[in-house]
Parts: sequence; C-alpha cells; structure tokens
Amino acid sequence: MIRRERSITILMADDDADDRLMAREALEEAGLNNVLKFVEDGEELLDYLRQSGAYADKYSAPRPGLILLDLNMPRMDGREALREIKADPELRRIPVVVLTTSKAEEDILRTYDLGVNSFITKPVTFEGLVEVMKQLAHYWFELVQVAR
Repeated sequence: MIRRERSITILMADDDADDRLMAREALEEAGLNNVLKFVEDGEELLDYLRQSGAYADKYSAPRPGLILLDLNMPRMDGREALREIKADPELRRIPVVVLTTSKAEEDILRTYDLGVNSFITKPVTFEGLVEVMKQLAHYWFELVQVAR
C-alpha cells in the first residue's frame, strides 16, 4: 500500500500549548512525517484556511488535508469554526476531526449535525495520543479517498 501521509498537512486548532506540543511529539513518535501546523482559535483557523490576515502568504498556509479541531477555544470556539468551514464551498471538503477533552453527548451530536467527520476524545496518556495519531494517519491517509 502506498503511504501518502508525507505530503499531507495537518492543521491543528487548539489553544493549549501543552496539547500542541504533545500532538507534535506524538506525531513524531508515531513515525509520521506529516507537516503539522497550529492555530490557537477559530478565528485564526479561518484566517489560515482562507489565507487572509497573518496567513495571506499561501506558502505559509498550505491547504490542510486534515483539520484537528478542539471545541473549547477563546474568541471563536470549535463549534462556530466548524459551522463556518462546513458552510463554505471552498472549505467543506476538508476532513475535520474533533479532538477534544469533551465527552458530552450534546457536543458529539451537535458536531456531527454540523458536519464533523469524526469525534475523538483526547486520550489522557501520551501513549494513547501516539496511538490516536497512528490510527488517524492510517484511516485518513491510507484507507479513504478524500477530495483534493
């Protein structure tokens, strides 16, 4: 099977610096060579995706092949950002995976109603996060076909 994860950018929207660092380390520990970019809230996420504001240079903001989205962020939370992404014809085909600490049934149902592709509760251990990164890469970059 051809491994395609090397050429796919993952964009993670998470306001917690420790979670961003752990995600980077987990991706490396999982043996994946994806480019991992970070934004800290929903407004920055939309600026990145629309290549506006601080991300007007398209080379600093390559189109992601996967978005990892935290729900609880300042300014614009993940739910609001998800609503805007899925309402935009230019962005709605980018797979979005909610990766959050929430286990609330309301969050799960609401995000699926808004069009999220998957909902994952953040593991409590680093080893668990490494396994999540491996599984995400296998599923999104090897098994399924995504629109480009």
